[in-house]
Amino acid sequence: MTSTDPAPLPSEPPTDPLDEAKPDPKAEATAEALAEKLAAGDRRALARGVTLIESTRPDHRRAAAALVRRLHALPRRTLRLGLSGTPGVGKSTFIEAFGLQLAEQGHKLAVLAVDPSSARTGGSILGDKTRMERLSRHPNAFIRPSPSGAALGGVARRTREAILLCEAAGFDLVMVETVGVGQSETMVAEMTDIFLLLMAPAGGDELQGVKRGIMEICDMILVNKADGDLKATAERTRADYASALRLLRGRPQDPNGFPKAAAVSAVSHAGLEAAWTEIAALAEWRRETGVLEARRREQAVAWFRAEVEEALLRRFRRHPAVSELWPRLEKTVASGDTPPQLAAAKALAAFGLGEEER
Repeated sequence: MTSTDPAPLPSEPPTDPLDEAKPDPKAEATAEALAEKLAAGDRRALARGVTLIESTRPDHRRAAAALVRRLHALPRRTLRLGLSGTPGVGKSTFIEAFGLQLAEQGHKLAVLAVDPSSARTGGSILGDKTRMERLSRHPNAFIRPSPSGAALGGVARRTREAILLCEAAGFDLVMVETVGVGQSETMVAEMTDIFLLLMAPAGGDELQGVKRGIMEICDMILVNKADGDLKATAERTRADYASALRLLRGRPQDPNGFPKAAAVSAVSHAGLEAAWTEIAALAEWRRETGVLEARRREQAVAWFRAEVEEALLRRFRRHPAVSELWPRLEKTVASGDTPPQLAAAKALAAFGLGEEER
């Protein structure tokens, strides 16, 4: 080895179950049984499958990996919708009204609702089924709340896999509801086909509350609560957002008029049918022009990168030298005795990364 060669990573047996080369017969059998039931539209199998992929148990992770491999190559015509919005805007009410309308038209809709996890306890309320009681009882609908956990971007750690399971179960629409508006919410665009941003009638300079990042990725802004005394305000807000979208940018790969803003009411159902018509038209245009296929390819690459980064971080934290050093480094950083940058360099050095590799 020359002086310019990178230092080799410490040798250690793989600790992640997905690193194992030999297939696990039990995991393969579990995956095969679940895949068959999913293909038959078994709702209980879908619920069990989502629970399986969210589990961190080593045997469950092996079975989940085997299941994803079986489902990945299946042909899919599912439309993936992302939905985010400011707190109190009425996301659950909108999803129930919008979802019931689509379910009554014969669509099969799966809602993957992500609940924020407590930074202190790690727990989540997971109350989306109670907030969408009518939709949860509809035979054409499936609602699955999941905790966000430590995942960023407003989505759960295994949302991508959950989408695959819903598609395999025969749902032609999958809606991912994120935890709320923020710069990191842009991650939902890496797993959905069309992104909807739900906003309330402005109670001030609301445009300042929406960051440029999320405005640039949304395909439609839906101003909710366009009924009663708020109807005129909602229409003015819609016009403001429409002007803002035109000023921000136009995407050459989309038809004229997109992205656009519309006023809707989850209570009176006003504008919901028109909004769906616009969404369906945009989806069909993207399919016919190849934009949707290109977007799915980009999403697959983003998923690949996320899996690699997650596995590397997990391997890093499990490394014996790092795990032994970590508490002391945190203590010295908290006390101010060690600069954070120096502490990070020490942790990386314990993992085997030299200065030139960082």
